[in-house]
Amino acid sequence: MRDPRDIVKRPLVTEKTNDMMADNKYTFEVDKNANKIEIKNAIQKLFDVKVDNVNTMNMKGKFKRMGVHSGYRPNWKKAIVTLSEDSKPIEIFE
Repeated sequence: MRDPRDIVKRPLVTEKTNDMMADNKYTFEVDKNANKIEIKNAIQKLFDVKVDNVNTMNMKGKFKRMGVHSGYRPNWKKAIVTLSEDSKPIEIFE
């Protein structure tokens, strides 16, 4: 079994994700090869919360240029985690 810190890379904090926190939804960047069950178990172990639902999406890397050089940023995976009603909030977002 993989370490939960290898699955969950970092939290994503934007205006949209801050609004979603009122509905007990938190957004994370996760490993591209992780599935929903692994993400759910990793979040529950890292933050000691009860996860109700996990939605994932693969994000395509953006095209970037720097002078005459051009290329793409790497592809990554985003997970939106919904906590159950009786679960405590995650402290790192506050």
